[in-house]
Amino acid sequence: MSLPGRFITLEGSEGVGKSTNLDFVCERLRRRGLEVVATREPGGTPGAERIRELLLSADDDDPLDETAELLLMFAARAQHLARLIRPALARGAWVVSDRFTDATFAYQGSARGLDPNVIAQLEALSQRGLKPDLTLWLDMPVGRASARLSLRGGDADRFERQRGDFFEKVRDGYRQRAEGDPERIVRVDADRSLAAVQADIGAIIDSRLPAMTD
Repeated sequence: MSLPGRFITLEGSEGVGKSTNLDFVCERLRRRGLEVVATREPGGTPGAERIRELLLSADDDDPLDETAELLLMFAARAQHLARLIRPALARGAWVVSDRFTDATFAYQGSARGLDPNVIAQLEALSQRGLKPDLTLWLDMPVGRASARLSLRGGDADRFERQRGDFFEKVRDGYRQRAEGDPERIVRVDADRSLAAVQADIGAIIDSRLPAMTD
């Protein structure tokens, strides 16, 4: 069933500026008079946020199995879809999310090496055909993203602690997703000033709005 709202996602590895640019996208849409719901994955609802805590916390005594990680990602996503995303889209709101299923194909598929066919089956089960209308892939060299991440300070989560080769695989996974769905996934060169990145994002949003608001 088609829903009246629209769904935009921002994707990319750690350190590329998704959170900052998500705020920019939301504000640009709100200036058009649209109802906008900002969210993130894993998380977005109280139940999904509790799953997020488990996914991001490191326990050296009981490390999280890779298949368990994948299933938890989709458990959080199913809750997110049921309690936040679908209801918002049903009332005509625009949902803007920091990550969605492209991240699962990149992280658990490409980087962890889990079967993409299994991921696709879980995608079909949980999403029932729902996909983003537009995905902005913020891309930059892994070394540059890692340098930005190091400036944040604070404790790193399970994913941020991974080595550089892990994130090279993540980046390659996103590249493959973009090549496979070029109409939906638009690459944005994030290795530039914030003003330059947001100028490109703004132009993409403005160019897509007429078709997305028909």
